[in-house]
Amino acid sequence: MLTRHFASLVLLMCALPGLAQAQQRNRAPAAPSQVERGRYLAQAGDCIACHTIPGAKIFSGNRPMPTPFGTLYSPNITPDKETGIGKWSAEEFYQMLHTGRSRNGDLLYPAMPFASYTRVTRADSDAIFAYLRSVPPVRLASRPHDLRFPYNNRSLLIGWRTLYFNEGEYQPDRGKSAEWNRGAYLVQGLGHCAMCHTPINALGGSSEAQAFQGGLIPMQNWYAPSLTSNREAGLGNWEIRDIMDLLQAGVSARATVYGPMAEVTYNSLQYMTDEDIRAMAVYLKSLPADQPVSADTAKSPLRADVNQAASEGRRIYGQRCASCHGAEGRGKPPHYPPLAANQSIGMTSDVNPIRMVLNGGYPPGTSRNPMPYGMPPFAQVLNDNEVAAVVTFIRTAWGNRGAPVSVRDVNRLRAATVE
Repeated sequence: MLTRHFASLVLLMCALPGLAQAQQRNRAPAAPSQVERGRYLAQAGDCIACHTIPGAKIFSGNRPMPTPFGTLYSPNITPDKETGIGKWSAEEFYQMLHTGRSRNGDLLYPAMPFASYTRVTRADSDAIFAYLRSVPPVRLASRPHDLRFPYNNRSLLIGWRTLYFNEGEYQPDRGKSAEWNRGAYLVQGLGHCAMCHTPINALGGSSEAQAFQGGLIPMQNWYAPSLTSNREAGLGNWEIRDIMDLLQAGVSARATVYGPMAEVTYNSLQYMTDEDIRAMAVYLKSLPADQPVSADTAKSPLRADVNQAASEGRRIYGQRCASCHGAEGRGKPPHYPPLAANQSIGMTSDVNPIRMVLNGGYPPGTSRNPMPYGMPPFAQVLNDNEVAAVVTFIRTAWGNRGAPVSVRDVNRLRAATVE
C-alpha cells in the first residue's frame, strides 16, 4: 500500500512542473501580433453581434436571442474571472468551439454556431482566445435562458447533435486552389453563412444536403436567399468584383444589403482584407447552381390574375418609387438598386420586398460607403392593399417573374419587429 502511495506521489511531483508550466502559459500575455490576429478573426466570426447588446460594453453578453422555443441569452465572454471566461484555458476554449460543449461539459444550444465553428483551426481558436483575454473584463453574470418545456432540458440536445452536428476541423480540398479553400474555410467556418442561408426545420436543424439553399430566418421575418439558385441570389452569373463589393461595402452594381445581412457587413465583412473577401467570393461563386441562369427575363409571361393589382401598383410606383428607381426600374446603381431583372425581387419568398416597402432601411455605413443612401418607410402612408399592389407590380414588371403578393402577407409583416 505504501509503495503504491509513494509511486503515486512521485508521479504527482513529476506532473506538477508540467502543470505549473501550462498554468503559467495560460496566464502569460499573448504576443501583440496574436491578439491583433484574434481581433481580426473575431470580427470575421461576427462575435459582437450576439455577445454585445448595442451600447453596452463589448462582449459583456446577455443579448436576447428569440427562438421558436423561447429566448436564449448570450454569455459574457470578457476575461472576468467570476462571470466571464477569465478562468478558461486556451484548450478549453478550443474544445468549446470544436465540440459544442461548455467548460463544465454542458451541451451548448445551437444558437451558438458551433456546427460551423468546429471547422476553425486550433491556431485560429488560440488567437481569438488571446484577443478575448485582452478586452476589458466586465463583471456581469450571464442571464439564464428562458426556454419552454421540454426545450429547457439540455439532454434533448443529444438527439439534435446526432442529426445535425458533424465535429471536425476544415479539411482542404486538394483539387481546389488555395484561394478557393481559404474562402470555403471562412464561409463554412467563422462566417457561419449556412446558418441563415440554409432552410431550418421545426427542430431548429438544417441538412447539409440543403446547404445554402435559402430559408426564412426564424423570429426575424427576413428571408436569407438561396446562394445556389440563380433565380434567387445565386452568384453564378455575377462578376467577382460585384460579389466583393456587396460583401465588403454593402452595395454593388447588382444589389444592396439590408436587414440582418447589413448587420453582418457592418460588424464583420467590411473589416476583412481584400484577399479574404475575394476568396469568399470565389468560393460562393463556385457553389453548384440548382437552377439555370435566367437568360431572357423579357419573356416573362403576362398573367391575368395580376393585371388589376399591377395597374394600381404601377400608379403607386410612379408616385412613390420612380424618382429613385426609375420609370423602367433600372435604378441608379450603386445607391439606388435596380428593380428590373433583379433576382431578389422575384424570389419565391416575398418577405424581403414587402418589408422594404413597409419599413424602408439603410445599407450599412462602411469604410467604402460611409454615407449610404437609404429607403424611406411607407408603412404610414400606404395601406395593406396599396403595399400589396405596388410590390406585386414590381415583382411582375420589366420581365421580373415573381408571384403576386397577398394583402394578408402584408398585414402579417406589418406587425413584424424592426430592430
